[in-house]
Amino acid sequence: MATTANRLELLQVADAVAREKNIEQDIVIEAMEEAIQKAARSKYGIENEIRAEIDRGTGEIRIARLLEVVDEIESDATQIKVKEARGRNPDAQVGDFISEPLPPIDFGRIAAQTAKQVIVQKVRDAERERQYEEYKDRIGEIVNGLVKRVEHGNVTVDLGRGEAVLRRDELLPRESFRQGDRIRSYIYDVRRELRGPQIFMSRTHPAFMAKLFEQEVPEIYDNIIEIKSVARDPGSRAKIAVISHDQSIDPVGACVGMRGSRVQAVVNELQGEKIDIISWSPDPATFIVNGLAPAEVAKVVLDEDARRIEVVVPDDQLSLAIGRRGQNVRLASQLTGWDIDILTEEEESERRQQEFHERSQAFIDALQVDEMIAQLLVAEGFTSVEEVGYVPIEELLAIDGFDEDLAGELGTRAREYLDRVNSELAQKRSDLGVEDALADLSGLTPAMLVALGEAGIKTLDDLGDLASDELIDREEGILRAFQLGEEEANAIIMAARAHWFDDEDEVPQEAAETAEAEAESAAG
Repeated sequence: MATTANRLELLQVADAVAREKNIEQDIVIEAMEEAIQKAARSKYGIENEIRAEIDRGTGEIRIARLLEVVDEIESDATQIKVKEARGRNPDAQVGDFISEPLPPIDFGRIAAQTAKQVIVQKVRDAERERQYEEYKDRIGEIVNGLVKRVEHGNVTVDLGRGEAVLRRDELLPRESFRQGDRIRSYIYDVRRELRGPQIFMSRTHPAFMAKLFEQEVPEIYDNIIEIKSVARDPGSRAKIAVISHDQSIDPVGACVGMRGSRVQAVVNELQGEKIDIISWSPDPATFIVNGLAPAEVAKVVLDEDARRIEVVVPDDQLSLAIGRRGQNVRLASQLTGWDIDILTEEEESERRQQEFHERSQAFIDALQVDEMIAQLLVAEGFTSVEEVGYVPIEELLAIDGFDEDLAGELGTRAREYLDRVNSELAQKRSDLGVEDALADLSGLTPAMLVALGEAGIKTLDDLGDLASDELIDREEGILRAFQLGEEEANAIIMAARAHWFDDEDEVPQEAAETAEAEAESAAG
Protein backbone atom coordinates (compact mmCIF):
# COMPACT_ATOMS: atom_id res chain seq x y z
CA MET A 1 0.00 0.00 0.00
CA ALA A 2 2.88 2.37 0.88
CA THR A 3 4.45 1.76 -2.52
CA THR A 4 1.16 2.50 -4.28
CA ALA A 5 0.74 5.69 -2.23
CA ASN A 6 4.27 6.77 -3.15
CA ARG A 7 3.60 6.12 -6.82
CA LEU A 8 0.40 8.17 -6.77
CA GLU A 9 2.21 10.91 -4.87
CA LEU A 10 4.74 11.11 -7.74
CA LEU A 11 1.90 11.85 -10.18
CA GLN A 12 0.38 14.37 -7.78
CA VAL A 13 3.71 16.21 -7.52
CA ALA A 14 4.01 16.27 -11.32
CA ASP A 15 0.47 17.63 -11.59
CA ALA A 16 1.12 20.31 -8.94
CA VAL A 17 4.33 21.49 -10.63
CA ALA A 18 2.59 21.56 -14.02
CA ARG A 19 -0.24 23.69 -12.63
CA GLU A 20 2.09 26.06 -10.79
CA LYS A 21 4.35 26.63 -13.82
CA ASN A 22 1.46 26.50 -16.30
CA ILE A 23 3.06 23.78 -18.44
CA GLU A 24 1.95 20.32 -19.60
CA GLN A 25 2.06 17.52 -17.00
CA ASP A 26 3.77 15.27 -19.57
CA ILE A 27 6.71 17.67 -19.68
CA VAL A 28 7.18 17.35 -15.91
CA ILE A 29 6.93 13.52 -16.03
CA GLU A 30 9.44 13.40 -18.91
CA ALA A 31 11.81 15.51 -16.79
CA MET A 32 11.37 13.02 -13.92
CA GLU A 33 12.09 10.11 -16.29
CA GLU A 34 15.27 11.81 -17.49
CA ALA A 35 16.35 12.40 -13.89
CA ILE A 36 15.76 8.71 -13.02
CA GLN A 37 17.75 7.64 -16.09
CA LYS A 38 20.64 9.85 -15.02
CA ALA A 39 20.59 8.42 -11.50
CA ALA A 40 20.39 4.83 -12.81
CA ARG A 41 23.39 5.37 -15.10
CA SER A 42 25.33 6.67 -12.10
CA LYS A 43 24.54 3.41 -10.26
CA TYR A 44 24.87 0.87 -13.09
CA GLY A 45 27.60 2.64 -15.05
CA ILE A 46 27.47 5.56 -17.47
CA GLU A 47 28.39 3.27 -20.35
CA ASN A 48 24.94 1.63 -20.14
CA GLU A 49 22.05 2.75 -22.33
CA ILE A 50 19.26 3.03 -19.77
CA ARG A 51 15.63 4.02 -20.20
CA ALA A 52 13.22 4.96 -17.41
CA GLU A 53 9.45 5.13 -17.78
CA ILE A 54 6.76 6.35 -15.40
CA ASP A 55 3.30 4.89 -15.94
CA ARG A 56 0.94 7.85 -16.47
CA GLY A 57 -1.91 5.98 -14.82
CA THR A 58 -0.36 4.26 -11.79
CA GLY A 59 2.89 6.17 -11.28
CA GLU A 60 4.90 2.90 -11.44
CA ILE A 61 8.57 3.37 -12.35
CA ARG A 62 10.14 0.90 -14.79
CA ILE A 63 13.87 0.91 -15.53
CA ALA A 64 15.43 -1.10 -18.35
CA ARG A 65 18.76 -1.43 -20.10
CA LEU A 66 18.79 -1.43 -23.91
CA LEU A 67 21.07 -3.94 -25.65
CA GLU A 68 21.77 -3.98 -29.39
CA VAL A 69 21.65 -7.39 -31.09
CA VAL A 70 24.98 -8.06 -32.86
CA ASP A 71 27.05 -10.96 -34.32
CA GLU A 72 30.23 -10.01 -32.44
CA ILE A 73 30.19 -8.18 -29.11
CA GLU A 74 32.40 -5.10 -28.79
CA SER A 75 30.80 -3.71 -25.63
CA ASP A 76 29.18 -5.90 -22.97
CA ALA A 77 27.33 -2.90 -21.59
CA THR A 78 25.37 -2.07 -24.74
CA GLN A 79 25.40 -5.21 -26.95
CA ILE A 80 24.16 -8.82 -26.88
CA LYS A 81 24.85 -11.79 -29.21
CA VAL A 82 22.11 -12.97 -31.55
CA LYS A 83 21.98 -16.44 -29.95
CA GLU A 84 21.52 -15.09 -26.44
CA ALA A 85 19.01 -12.50 -27.63
CA ARG A 86 16.87 -15.17 -29.32
CA GLY A 87 16.75 -16.99 -26.01
CA ARG A 88 14.79 -14.02 -24.73
CA ASN A 89 12.99 -13.16 -27.95
CA PRO A 90 12.87 -15.79 -30.75
CA ASP A 91 12.26 -13.07 -33.38
CA ALA A 92 15.38 -11.04 -32.51
CA GLN A 93 17.47 -9.94 -35.51
CA VAL A 94 20.85 -8.21 -35.84
CA GLY A 95 20.28 -4.49 -35.38
CA ASP A 96 17.29 -4.91 -33.06
CA PHE A 97 17.31 -3.75 -29.45
CA ILE A 98 16.46 -5.96 -26.48
CA SER A 99 15.07 -4.39 -23.31
CA GLU A 100 16.49 -5.88 -20.12
CA PRO A 101 14.55 -4.90 -16.95
CA LEU A 102 16.59 -3.55 -14.02
CA PRO A 103 15.60 -3.51 -10.35
CA PRO A 104 14.32 -0.23 -8.84
CA ILE A 105 17.00 2.00 -7.35
CA ASP A 106 17.15 3.83 -4.07
CA PHE A 107 18.17 7.45 -4.58
CA GLY A 108 21.14 8.47 -2.49
CA ARG A 109 21.71 12.07 -1.50
CA ILE A 110 23.87 12.91 -4.53
CA ALA A 111 21.61 11.04 -6.96
CA ALA A 112 18.56 12.81 -5.54
CA GLN A 113 20.28 16.19 -5.87
CA THR A 114 21.22 15.43 -9.48
CA ALA A 115 17.67 14.33 -10.24
CA LYS A 116 16.31 17.54 -8.72
CA GLN A 117 18.64 19.68 -10.87
CA VAL A 118 17.55 17.85 -14.03
CA ILE A 119 13.87 18.29 -13.21
CA VAL A 120 14.26 21.96 -12.30
CA GLN A 121 16.18 22.68 -15.52
CA LYS A 122 13.68 20.83 -17.70
CA VAL A 123 10.74 22.59 -16.06
CA ARG A 124 12.49 25.96 -16.43
CA ASP A 125 13.15 25.33 -20.14
CA ALA A 126 9.53 24.32 -20.67
CA GLU A 127 8.34 27.40 -18.78
CA ARG A 128 10.56 29.66 -20.92
CA GLU A 129 9.27 28.09 -24.14
CA ARG A 130 5.68 28.52 -22.97
CA GLN A 131 6.38 32.15 -22.09
CA TYR A 132 7.97 32.87 -25.49
CA GLU A 133 5.13 31.20 -27.41
CA GLU A 134 2.56 33.15 -25.41
CA TYR A 135 4.13 36.62 -25.72
CA LYS A 136 5.66 36.51 -29.22
CA ASP A 137 2.16 37.01 -30.62
CA ARG A 138 1.46 39.90 -28.26
CA ILE A 139 3.98 42.32 -29.77
CA GLY A 140 2.11 45.57 -30.30
CA GLU A 141 -0.14 45.19 -27.23
CA ILE A 142 -0.37 47.24 -24.06
CA VAL A 143 -0.06 45.12 -20.91
CA ASN A 144 -0.37 45.80 -17.19
CA GLY A 145 2.05 44.47 -14.63
CA LEU A 146 3.62 44.96 -11.22
CA VAL A 147 7.13 46.31 -10.69
CA LYS A 148 9.20 43.40 -9.40
CA ARG A 149 12.53 45.18 -9.00
CA VAL A 150 14.44 48.26 -10.18
CA GLU A 151 18.15 47.95 -11.00
CA HIS A 152 20.25 50.83 -12.39
CA GLY A 153 17.09 52.49 -13.65
CA ASN A 154 15.92 49.39 -15.54
CA VAL A 155 12.55 48.06 -14.37
CA THR A 156 11.67 44.34 -14.24
CA VAL A 157 7.91 43.90 -14.53
CA ASP A 158 5.91 40.86 -13.39
CA LEU A 159 3.19 40.22 -15.97
CA GLY A 160 1.71 37.29 -14.06
CA ARG A 161 2.64 34.70 -16.68
CA GLY A 162 6.06 36.10 -17.47
CA GLU A 163 8.61 38.80 -16.73
CA ALA A 164 9.33 41.82 -18.92
CA VAL A 165 12.09 44.41 -19.05
CA LEU A 166 11.48 48.15 -19.21
CA ARG A 167 14.86 49.74 -19.88
CA ARG A 168 15.74 53.14 -18.53
CA ASP A 169 15.71 54.75 -22.01
CA GLU A 170 12.17 53.39 -22.58
CA LEU A 171 10.83 55.23 -19.53
CA LEU A 172 9.49 58.78 -19.64
CA PRO A 173 11.88 61.47 -18.34
CA ARG A 174 11.68 62.03 -14.58
CA GLU A 175 9.52 58.91 -14.27
CA SER A 176 10.39 56.53 -11.42
CA PHE A 177 8.86 53.35 -10.06
CA ARG A 178 9.20 51.34 -6.88
CA GLN A 179 8.65 47.68 -6.15
CA GLY A 180 4.94 46.85 -6.10
CA ASP A 181 3.86 49.80 -8.32
CA ARG A 182 1.38 49.05 -11.08
CA ILE A 183 2.67 49.88 -14.56
CA ARG A 184 1.22 49.95 -18.06
CA SER A 185 3.55 49.55 -21.06
CA TYR A 186 3.76 48.60 -24.72
CA ILE A 187 5.40 45.33 -25.84
CA TYR A 188 7.63 46.19 -28.79
CA ASP A 189 9.81 43.06 -28.99
CA VAL A 190 10.06 39.46 -27.72
CA ARG A 191 13.31 37.60 -28.32
CA ARG A 192 14.77 34.20 -27.47
CA GLU A 193 17.99 34.59 -25.50
CA LEU A 194 20.32 32.24 -23.62
CA ARG A 195 18.88 33.23 -20.27
CA GLY A 196 15.35 32.71 -21.52
CA PRO A 197 12.84 34.73 -23.54
CA GLN A 198 13.17 38.48 -23.11
CA ILE A 199 10.04 40.63 -23.30
CA PHE A 200 10.92 44.26 -24.01
CA MET A 201 8.46 46.99 -23.14
CA SER A 202 8.35 50.75 -23.71
CA ARG A 203 6.49 53.82 -22.53
CA THR A 204 8.24 56.14 -25.02
CA HIS A 205 7.36 54.26 -28.22
CA PRO A 206 5.05 56.23 -30.58
CA ALA A 207 2.80 53.17 -30.87
CA PHE A 208 2.22 53.28 -27.08
CA MET A 209 0.39 56.57 -27.51
CA ALA A 210 -1.55 55.22 -30.50
CA LYS A 211 -2.68 52.19 -28.47
CA LEU A 212 -3.70 54.40 -25.54
CA PHE A 213 -5.93 56.42 -27.88
CA GLU A 214 -7.35 53.17 -29.24
CA GLN A 215 -8.36 52.21 -25.69
CA GLU A 216 -9.89 55.61 -24.95
CA VAL A 217 -11.60 56.30 -28.30
CA PRO A 218 -14.14 53.64 -29.37
CA GLU A 219 -14.22 55.03 -32.93
CA ILE A 220 -10.52 54.16 -33.34
CA TYR A 221 -11.08 50.64 -32.00
CA ASP A 222 -13.98 50.25 -34.47
CA ASN A 223 -11.79 51.53 -37.37
CA ILE A 224 -14.09 54.48 -38.00
CA ILE A 225 -11.19 56.78 -37.16
CA GLU A 226 -7.67 55.81 -38.23
CA ILE A 227 -4.41 56.97 -36.69
CA LYS A 228 -2.14 57.70 -39.67
CA SER A 229 1.05 58.70 -37.85
CA VAL A 230 2.46 59.64 -34.45
CA ALA A 231 5.50 61.70 -33.49
CA ARG A 232 6.68 62.03 -29.89
CA ASP A 233 9.18 63.88 -27.80
CA PRO A 234 8.49 61.56 -24.82
CA GLY A 235 7.32 63.29 -21.67
CA SER A 236 7.22 66.70 -23.33
CA ARG A 237 5.10 66.95 -26.47
CA ALA A 238 3.56 64.81 -29.19
CA LYS A 239 1.61 65.11 -32.43
CA ILE A 240 -0.88 62.54 -33.70
CA ALA A 241 -2.52 62.61 -37.15
CA VAL A 242 -5.99 61.14 -37.52
CA ILE A 243 -8.54 60.71 -40.31
CA SER A 244 -12.22 59.74 -40.20
CA HIS A 245 -13.71 57.20 -42.61
CA ASP A 246 -17.17 58.54 -41.73
CA GLN A 247 -17.76 62.10 -42.94
CA SER A 248 -20.27 62.71 -40.15
CA ILE A 249 -17.61 62.20 -37.46
CA ASP A 250 -14.94 64.80 -36.71
CA PRO A 251 -11.73 62.80 -36.01
CA VAL A 252 -10.08 65.53 -33.93
CA GLY A 253 -13.20 66.15 -31.82
CA ALA A 254 -13.72 62.41 -31.24
CA CYS A 255 -10.14 62.04 -29.97
CA VAL A 256 -10.40 65.10 -27.73
CA GLY A 257 -13.69 63.88 -26.22
CA MET A 258 -16.31 65.70 -24.17
CA ARG A 259 -14.51 68.56 -22.40
CA GLY A 260 -11.21 66.93 -23.32
CA SER A 261 -11.88 63.79 -21.27
CA ARG A 262 -10.43 61.31 -23.75
CA VAL A 263 -7.21 63.11 -24.55
CA GLN A 264 -6.77 64.00 -20.87
CA ALA A 265 -6.82 60.32 -19.93
CA VAL A 266 -3.91 59.74 -22.33
CA VAL A 267 -2.08 62.85 -21.09
CA ASN A 268 -2.37 61.63 -17.49
CA GLU A 269 -0.92 58.21 -18.39
CA LEU A 270 1.99 59.95 -20.14
CA GLN A 271 2.85 62.16 -17.17
CA GLY A 272 1.44 65.37 -18.64
CA GLU A 273 2.85 65.04 -22.19
CA LYS A 274 1.17 67.72 -24.34
CA ILE A 275 -0.60 66.26 -27.36
CA ASP A 276 -1.52 68.05 -30.61
CA ILE A 277 -4.26 66.15 -32.47
CA ILE A 278 -4.06 66.93 -36.19
CA SER A 279 -6.36 66.18 -39.09
CA TRP A 280 -4.50 64.08 -41.68
CA SER A 281 -4.73 65.04 -45.36
CA PRO A 282 -3.62 63.17 -48.50
CA ASP A 283 -2.33 66.51 -49.81
CA PRO A 284 1.23 66.90 -48.41
CA ALA A 285 1.08 70.70 -48.29
CA THR A 286 -2.20 70.72 -46.32
CA PHE A 287 -0.96 67.98 -43.99
CA ILE A 288 2.31 69.81 -43.27
CA VAL A 289 0.49 73.10 -42.62
CA ASN A 290 -1.79 71.24 -40.18
CA GLY A 291 1.24 69.56 -38.62
CA LEU A 292 2.89 72.90 -37.84
CA ALA A 293 -0.12 74.02 -35.78
CA PRO A 294 -0.53 76.16 -33.76
CA ALA A 295 1.70 78.27 -36.05
CA GLU A 296 0.10 80.00 -39.05
CA VAL A 297 1.61 79.42 -42.50
CA ALA A 298 1.60 82.01 -45.31
CA LYS A 299 3.04 79.95 -48.19
CA VAL A 300 4.61 76.57 -48.97
CA VAL A 301 6.89 75.38 -51.78
CA LEU A 302 7.14 71.60 -52.33
CA ASP A 303 10.05 69.59 -53.71
CA GLU A 304 8.36 66.20 -54.13
CA ASP A 305 11.43 64.37 -55.45
CA ALA A 306 13.47 65.23 -52.36
CA ARG A 307 10.39 65.13 -50.07
CA ARG A 308 11.35 68.57 -48.86
CA ILE A 309 9.08 71.55 -48.24
CA GLU A 310 9.83 75.22 -47.73
CA VAL A 311 7.37 76.90 -45.38
CA VAL A 312 6.99 80.68 -45.21
CA VAL A 313 5.47 82.09 -42.02
CA PRO A 314 4.75 85.65 -40.83
CA ASP A 315 7.66 87.15 -38.90
CA ASP A 316 5.77 87.01 -35.60
CA GLN A 317 5.00 83.30 -36.10
CA LEU A 318 8.60 82.10 -36.57
CA SER A 319 9.31 81.14 -32.95
CA LEU A 320 5.93 79.42 -32.67
CA ALA A 321 6.52 77.43 -35.88
CA ILE A 322 10.00 76.32 -34.83
CA GLY A 323 9.04 75.70 -31.21
CA ARG A 324 11.27 75.51 -28.17
CA ARG A 325 14.61 74.04 -29.25
CA GLY A 326 13.09 73.25 -32.64
CA GLN A 327 10.57 70.88 -31.11
CA ASN A 328 7.50 71.89 -33.13
CA VAL A 329 9.13 71.70 -36.57
CA ARG A 330 10.99 68.49 -35.63
CA LEU A 331 7.78 66.74 -34.58
CA ALA A 332 5.96 68.01 -37.67
CA SER A 333 8.77 66.60 -39.83
CA GLN A 334 8.59 63.21 -38.07
CA LEU A 335 4.79 63.18 -38.35
CA THR A 336 4.66 63.98 -42.07
CA GLY A 337 7.86 62.30 -43.26
CA TRP A 338 9.00 65.49 -45.02
CA ASP A 339 12.04 67.67 -44.39
CA ILE A 340 10.78 71.13 -43.44
CA ASP A 341 12.64 74.42 -43.94
CA ILE A 342 11.03 77.44 -42.26
CA LEU A 343 11.52 81.01 -43.50
CA THR A 344 9.95 84.28 -42.44
CA GLU A 345 8.22 86.41 -45.06
CA GLU A 346 11.09 88.91 -44.80
CA GLU A 347 13.74 86.21 -45.33
CA GLU A 348 11.79 84.78 -48.25
CA SER A 349 11.49 88.26 -49.80
CA GLU A 350 15.23 88.88 -49.42
CA ARG A 351 16.06 85.52 -50.97
CA ARG A 352 13.66 86.12 -53.85
CA GLN A 353 15.32 89.47 -54.52
CA GLN A 354 18.75 87.87 -54.39
CA GLU A 355 17.68 85.13 -56.84
CA PHE A 356 16.20 87.82 -59.12
CA HIS A 357 19.48 89.73 -59.06
CA GLU A 358 21.61 86.58 -59.66
CA ARG A 359 19.47 85.45 -62.61
CA SER A 360 19.47 88.93 -64.09
CA GLN A 361 23.25 89.12 -63.82
CA ALA A 362 23.56 85.66 -65.43
CA PHE A 363 21.55 86.91 -68.46
CA ILE A 364 23.61 90.12 -68.63
CA ASP A 365 26.87 88.13 -68.68
CA ALA A 366 25.72 85.40 -71.11
CA LEU A 367 23.65 87.42 -73.57
CA GLN A 368 25.50 90.75 -73.40
CA VAL A 369 22.27 92.69 -72.75
CA ASP A 370 21.46 95.63 -70.51
CA GLU A 371 19.93 95.27 -67.04
CA MET A 372 16.38 96.17 -68.16
CA ILE A 373 16.17 93.35 -70.72
CA ALA A 374 17.70 90.86 -68.27
CA GLN A 375 15.17 91.83 -65.59
CA LEU A 376 12.29 91.53 -68.06
CA LEU A 377 13.39 87.97 -68.89
CA VAL A 378 13.53 87.02 -65.19
CA ALA A 379 10.18 88.69 -64.45
CA GLU A 380 8.57 86.65 -67.24
CA GLY A 381 9.79 83.40 -65.60
CA PHE A 382 12.91 82.61 -67.64
CA THR A 383 15.40 80.89 -65.33
CA SER A 384 18.21 79.81 -67.63
CA VAL A 385 20.01 80.67 -70.86
CA GLU A 386 18.85 77.30 -72.28
CA GLU A 387 15.22 78.46 -72.06
CA VAL A 388 15.98 81.65 -73.96
CA GLY A 389 17.89 79.75 -76.65
CA TYR A 390 15.41 76.98 -77.30
CA VAL A 391 11.87 78.22 -76.49
CA PRO A 392 9.59 79.06 -79.42
CA ILE A 393 10.19 82.68 -80.49
CA GLU A 394 6.51 83.44 -79.75
CA GLU A 395 7.22 83.19 -76.00
CA LEU A 396 9.86 85.90 -76.27
CA LEU A 397 7.62 88.05 -78.44
CA ALA A 398 4.94 87.89 -75.70
CA ILE A 399 7.18 90.03 -73.46
CA ASP A 400 6.22 93.72 -73.53
CA GLY A 401 8.67 95.73 -75.62
CA PHE A 402 10.20 92.72 -77.43
CA ASP A 403 9.96 92.76 -81.23
CA GLU A 404 10.90 90.00 -83.68
CA ASP A 405 14.44 91.30 -84.23
CA LEU A 406 15.20 91.47 -80.50
CA ALA A 407 13.68 88.04 -79.81
CA GLY A 408 15.64 86.48 -82.70
CA GLU A 409 18.89 88.13 -81.62
CA LEU A 410 18.46 86.94 -78.01
CA GLY A 411 17.83 83.37 -79.19
CA THR A 412 20.92 83.47 -81.41
CA ARG A 413 23.14 84.87 -78.65
CA ALA A 414 21.84 82.26 -76.18
CA ARG A 415 22.60 79.36 -78.55
CA GLU A 416 26.06 80.73 -79.36
CA TYR A 417 26.80 81.10 -75.65
CA LEU A 418 25.63 77.55 -74.94
CA ASP A 419 27.71 76.13 -77.81
CA ARG A 420 30.76 77.96 -76.47
CA VAL A 421 30.20 76.70 -72.90
CA ASN A 422 29.51 73.13 -74.04
CA SER A 423 32.66 73.17 -76.17
CA GLU A 424 34.73 74.26 -73.15
CA LEU A 425 33.06 71.63 -70.98
CA ALA A 426 33.65 68.91 -73.58
CA GLN A 427 37.35 69.80 -73.68
CA LYS A 428 37.52 69.76 -69.88
CA ARG A 429 35.73 66.41 -69.83
CA SER A 430 38.26 65.02 -72.27
CA ASP A 431 41.17 66.41 -70.23
CA LEU A 432 39.74 64.68 -67.14
CA GLY A 433 39.78 61.34 -69.00
CA VAL A 434 36.03 60.72 -69.00
CA GLU A 435 35.44 58.11 -71.72
CA ASP A 436 33.24 58.80 -74.76
CA ALA A 437 30.91 55.91 -73.90
CA LEU A 438 29.96 57.75 -70.71
CA ALA A 439 29.42 60.97 -72.64
CA ASP A 440 27.03 59.14 -75.00
CA LEU A 441 24.59 58.25 -72.17
CA SER A 442 21.30 60.11 -72.40
CA GLY A 443 20.42 62.27 -69.42
CA LEU A 444 23.99 63.48 -68.78
CA THR A 445 24.84 67.07 -69.74
CA PRO A 446 28.41 68.26 -70.43
CA ALA A 447 28.43 69.99 -67.02
CA MET A 448 27.37 66.73 -65.32
CA LEU A 449 30.15 64.83 -67.14
CA VAL A 450 32.73 67.30 -65.82
CA ALA A 451 31.34 66.94 -62.28
CA LEU A 452 31.60 63.13 -62.61
CA GLY A 453 35.15 63.36 -63.96
CA GLU A 454 36.23 65.62 -61.10
CA ALA A 455 34.84 62.99 -58.68
CA GLY A 456 36.85 60.22 -60.38
CA ILE A 457 33.88 58.70 -62.26
CA LYS A 458 35.32 58.22 -65.75
CA THR A 459 33.90 54.97 -67.16
CA LEU A 460 30.55 53.23 -67.50
CA ASP A 461 31.63 50.73 -64.84
CA ASP A 462 32.53 53.57 -62.43
CA LEU A 463 29.05 55.04 -62.84
CA GLY A 464 27.31 51.65 -62.79
CA ASP A 465 28.87 50.86 -59.40
CA LEU A 466 27.19 53.88 -57.77
CA ALA A 467 23.90 54.03 -55.90
CA SER A 468 21.43 56.85 -56.61
CA ASP A 469 22.19 58.50 -53.23
CA GLU A 470 25.83 58.89 -54.24
CA LEU A 471 24.67 61.00 -57.17
CA ILE A 472 21.88 63.11 -55.67
CA ASP A 473 22.40 63.25 -51.88
CA ARG A 474 21.81 66.86 -50.81
CA GLU A 475 25.03 67.01 -48.80
CA GLU A 476 27.55 64.85 -50.70
CA GLY A 477 25.92 63.76 -53.99
CA ILE A 478 28.23 64.15 -56.99
CA LEU A 479 25.42 65.67 -59.10
CA ARG A 480 23.59 67.42 -56.23
CA ALA A 481 23.92 70.81 -57.96
CA PHE A 482 21.80 69.61 -60.90
CA GLN A 483 18.70 68.75 -58.82
CA LEU A 484 18.05 65.36 -60.38
CA GLY A 485 15.17 63.24 -59.06
CA GLU A 486 15.69 59.71 -57.80
CA GLU A 487 14.02 58.20 -60.89
CA GLU A 488 16.32 60.17 -63.19
CA ALA A 489 19.39 59.12 -61.21
CA ASN A 490 18.34 55.46 -61.28
CA ALA A 491 17.72 55.64 -65.05
CA ILE A 492 21.23 57.03 -65.65
CA ILE A 493 22.84 54.34 -63.45
CA MET A 494 20.88 51.53 -65.13
CA ALA A 495 21.88 52.86 -68.56
CA ALA A 496 25.52 52.73 -67.44
CA ARG A 497 25.05 49.11 -66.33
CA ALA A 498 23.36 48.01 -69.56
CA HIS A 499 26.63 46.76 -71.12
CA TRP A 500 27.09 44.34 -68.19
CA PHE A 501 24.24 42.27 -69.57
CA ASP A 502 25.34 42.37 -73.22
CA ASP A 503 27.92 39.64 -72.54
CA GLU A 504 25.21 37.29 -71.30
CA ASP A 505 23.48 37.57 -74.67
CA GLU A 506 26.73 37.20 -76.59
CA VAL A 507 27.91 33.99 -74.91
CA PRO A 508 25.04 31.82 -76.18
CA GLN A 509 25.47 33.40 -79.63
CA GLU A 510 29.21 32.59 -79.67
CA ALA A 511 28.49 29.06 -78.51
CA ALA A 512 25.91 28.63 -81.26
CA GLU A 513 28.34 29.89 -83.91
CA THR A 514 31.08 27.56 -82.64
CA ALA A 515 28.71 24.59 -82.66
CA GLU A 516 27.58 25.43 -86.19
CA ALA A 517 31.19 25.63 -87.43
CA GLU A 518 32.03 22.28 -85.81
CA ALA A 519 28.97 20.68 -87.42
CA GLU A 520 29.97 21.98 -90.88
CA SER A 521 33.53 20.71 -90.37
CA ALA A 522 32.28 17.25 -89.42
CA ALA A 523 29.96 17.17 -92.42
CA GLY A 524 32.83 18.12 -94.73
